[in-house]
Amino acid sequence: MTEFVTGWGYEGHTIDDLIQECQRTRAKFVVDIRLNAISRKRGFSKKALSESLSNAGIEYIHLRALGNPKSNRPGFAHPGTPEAEVAHRRFNEEVLGTDEAASQLAQLEELAKRGNVIILCFEETPRCCHRHLVIQRLREREKSRSLF
Repeated sequence: MTEFVTGWGYEGHTIDDLIQECQRTRAKFVVDIRLNAISRKRGFSKKALSESLSNAGIEYIHLRALGNPKSNRPGFAHPGTPEAEVAHRRFNEEVLGTDEAASQLAQLEELAKRGNVIILCFEETPRCCHRHLVIQRLREREKSRSLF
């Protein structure tokens, strides 16, 4: 990843907080990896989020294939437990192992070559969210290419 890629969870935050984080990190892109880009939290549904970010000069991209299925989310709430290990393994195999996810990871890599990226999801704590696994997979892909 040529540029900086980080994760950010909007739990307990406002859209203004996200825009400030984008400005602080000089992020050009916010990549939403929620399976469904809807939210009961004001400003974080796809259309409103996209408009707010666009008004701040930040591009919004929704990469749905990198989303965590609802049935797999409970395990992420308990980091370090056997339940979390099962959820992580399932996400890595059943989601990140698909051709569609591989394509969207490649798209994410291309964005990172063009500027700083914030990967967005709900959970504030990174270990309670699948975004840390997406970032880990990106780093693994980059490392494997640098070996050749």
